[in-house]
Amino acid sequence: MNAALQRSTFSLLLVTAIAFVSDNANAQSRLPNVELAQAEVGMFLDSKGRQVFYDVRTDEILRIVETPQQRNNGVRISPPPAAPANRVTAPKIVKRSPLPAPQIRSITPQVDEPLIEPDVVAPPESTQTALLPRPETPAQTKLQNVALLQVLLDRMGISPGVIDGQAGSNVRKAVLSANTKTGRDLSLLTEDQLRGELLASGGPAFESYIIQPDDVSGPFVAAIPVDYAQKARLPAMSYTSVAEMLAERFHMDENYLRQLNPGVNFSQIGTEIRVANPGIVSTDTVVRIEADKSAEQVRAYDELGNLVAAYPSTIGSAATPSPSGIVTIERIAINPNYTYNPKINFTQGKNKSVLTIPPGPNGPVGSVWMALSKPTYGIHGTPAPARIGKTNSHGCIRLTNWDAKELAGMVSKGVSVEFLE
Repeated sequence: MNAALQRSTFSLLLVTAIAFVSDNANAQSRLPNVELAQAEVGMFLDSKGRQVFYDVRTDEILRIVETPQQRNNGVRISPPPAAPANRVTAPKIVKRSPLPAPQIRSITPQVDEPLIEPDVVAPPESTQTALLPRPETPAQTKLQNVALLQVLLDRMGISPGVIDGQAGSNVRKAVLSANTKTGRDLSLLTEDQLRGELLASGGPAFESYIIQPDDVSGPFVAAIPVDYAQKARLPAMSYTSVAEMLAERFHMDENYLRQLNPGVNFSQIGTEIRVANPGIVSTDTVVRIEADKSAEQVRAYDELGNLVAAYPSTIGSAATPSPSGIVTIERIAINPNYTYNPKINFTQGKNKSVLTIPPGPNGPVGSVWMALSKPTYGIHGTPAPARIGKTNSHGCIRLTNWDAKELAGMVSKGVSVEFLE
């Protein structure tokens, strides 16, 4: 039997099978809509002009659809004759079992408000990012050089903030500090020279990374609310996504990470992505810190007066200025709770009561708190690393979480912090 004849014969058998599923024109009601969604569906018209839907994988009749006119005329199908012995019988209709319920990771219920740092006063600079480009045009080459320069600065302990391929104010101040530390203007290096320096200091600026089971295990929260009372009701100020967590791990802007990996499902174990290859954590000993308000930068020095590290920072605001003069570090807390007391520092929204906000990288002080001898002031992390140096704070010194962690590992109680106007 050729293929055309076989198909024609099988179509006839499918039509005859219709009579067994119903003695009237409403047989379609026997199979719920969800079964059509679960099947790979084919369709043909029977001799009465009705649409017959079937599963093309199993040849199973799923639904018969008739026109309103056919229903009104009371169309019926006569029982089919017995199939000849030399033909294949039409498949039986078997009701499908429902699909198992999806496995849902336990997370905190979603909160309507987006992730917004609540104490932003001044509008941020543009932090729009771009793909790490191929060197096809001068403009693209410039963007690529910035990304390479950012990674090189990060490895030197001169933080550019988030790695995003943009030559903003944080990169410019980092270049100046690198000049102080090394006596060289790194902005003058060509792309080949930058690549050579990178290879000598830890390898290429960007590398491949395979997403691991631990990366997707969480816990995550659906969103971080703005209101402090709502924050206090959450179990933790966790990351909101795998991409956010990986961006922070590799010192990157989250948007830049996504643009380097278009279409990637960051929650899929085994997925290969492209990430920055930042420097290792410094283990130098810091004995003195400068918090430069005008430059919005924190600089750390060793006992010989050498510049050890420099970090872009957000230091106070006109409404809530930072302290003046010299204070000291009193204690260091990693992954701290945050106590909100409107009677002591500031009022957030309509919250008039003392609140304890749980720890986590998206908490008001990020994942690190270094308390200063000036009460209620400290050096701490942030839930919004791309805004460092581009917004205002409530008087404290705010760094990216990774820069705050590095600095916390180099200081101890009694280290001086001098505020420069």
